[in-house]
Parts: sequence; C-alpha cells; structure tokens
Amino acid sequence: MKLEYKNEKTNGTFVVGNDKSILTHAGILRDSTINSIVFNFQVDQLAFIDEVQYTFPRNTVLPLMANQNFRFEHPEQLIAWQFNREFYCIVDHDAEVGCVGFLFYGICNPMFIDLSQQDIDDVQLTVQFCETDMLVKDRMQNEMLRTLLKRIIISVTRLARKQTSDNVLLTDEKLDLIRKFNLLLECNFKTEHEVRFYAGELNKSPKTLANVFSLLKFPSPSSLIQKRIMLEAKRYLNYTDKSAKEIAYHLGFTSPAHFSRFFKLHSRNTISAFRNKH
Repeated sequence: MKLEYKNEKTNGTFVVGNDKSILTHAGILRDSTINSIVFNFQVDQLAFIDEVQYTFPRNTVLPLMANQNFRFEHPEQLIAWQFNREFYCIVDHDAEVGCVGFLFYGICNPMFIDLSQQDIDDVQLTVQFCETDMLVKDRMQNEMLRTLLKRIIISVTRLARKQTSDNVLLTDEKLDLIRKFNLLLECNFKTEHEVRFYAGELNKSPKTLANVFSLLKFPSPSSLIQKRIMLEAKRYLNYTDKSAKEIAYHLGFTSPAHFSRFFKLHSRNTISAFRNKH
C-alpha cells in the first residue's frame, strides 16, 4: 500500500503506506528532507539503521530522520508516515509539535517507543481518517492531512517523553534546553567541536549545561558532540567513496592525521580497517 499526496505549488509530499520503496532510505546519498514515523503492529523484526542491526519490537513506533540510511526485514508488515520539509517543517512549526531535538535529532537514537492497545487503536483510527482524506481532492485536503500528521507527531512525542528515564525530572524548561542543544548540534557539528560554543549559544556556562545533562542521566554534551561526528564519519565511510582526507576536512578537522586519531580513539578501529569491514 502506498497513499501519496503532493502539493504541486509547494512541492510538499506526504506518504502513508508500507511499500518497500518508502521503507528503504538512502540517507546522505539522497538529497532529501523526508522524515519518517514507522509503526510496527505485527511481530518483532530486524531494522538496519546506518548499517547497525536492531530489533524493531512489536507494538512500537520508530521515528527516523532524513539523513539516516535504513531498511527493514519485512517492510510489508509496517506502516510508515513520511513527510518532507515542504509539506510540514518540524523546525519552523516546533511551537506546534515540540519534537525537534527530542523525537527527531534527539539523544536517544534510534528510539523505539512502546504503544499500548489504546495507542494502537488511536493510530489506526487516524490512519483510516488519512486514507479517506487522501481521496478527497479539494482545497482543504492539504490542511486536513497536515492536521492528521501533527496529531501523530504530538501523540508520539508525548509517549516518548513519558517513557524517558527520570521523566519526572524532565521539566519543560530542561527539555527545551536539551532540545535546543540537540538542534544546535545537528546544525553545527561539522564546524564546532567544543562544548563552549553550544553553551554560549544557549547562554549557559559549559558546567551548567553539563550538570543538566548529568541530572537527567543523559550523556555529557562533549560525548554527544563526539558521537555525532563519529556517526557522520561512518556514514561517509560506509556510503561514499570520499577519501579520509576529504571526510576530515568536511567534518571540520584541521588535518587528516587529527581525524584519524579521533576516529581510532572512538571506534577502536583505523579508518581503513573500518572501511574494509564494511
């Protein structure tokens, strides 16, 4: 099944279905802004995200970002909601859904979110509404589908927040700080490798920022910066033929030797050994 809406004026695209073509994504190799929300209502299956194998449990939902490479063992058993920036920009509309830097581009990645039977019933009802509105070709169709998408995003974000460890400590203020840091990191990790830059942008001291992350039992800001750089490095090594030198300068390192040391420290592999394994 593949139901697709396209807005010819804006190039906005919204898709709901389980066709293999939408559940196989080429990540950085594809010039795309398509984010995905994938539901598994059937049985446990394998998910491959940036060449790492995970178990995608039954009755869970998985948010996926445009820059991720992914595929699934049994895509026909899943339901995916996909949308591009032109249809609904989660950054521009963050005040409406509050998902950027948490559900998408957050610390916990990938995030498999449990669904209760009530949650499943609600989602399936929304899917039915969506299937109906996909067929109604009028001037209100775009807004109706956007409303259904927003409902799904808000519902999944709420569930994710409830299931976060120590969620009682995760006040709106602290969550907003975490989310802003994550968005800053996503936008600047190629050029800014130091915590002080992110702390300054957030009007916090590096120590204060680190204390908030520690209180919530999240990884430290410095380790998150390193992890994001490593993720991008591995993507380029896995999916492109760029040389180590090209990747080093692309990721803001002053020299290929510095990048090589960084990569070996955080992966326990040399760049050539990692590439040969993959």
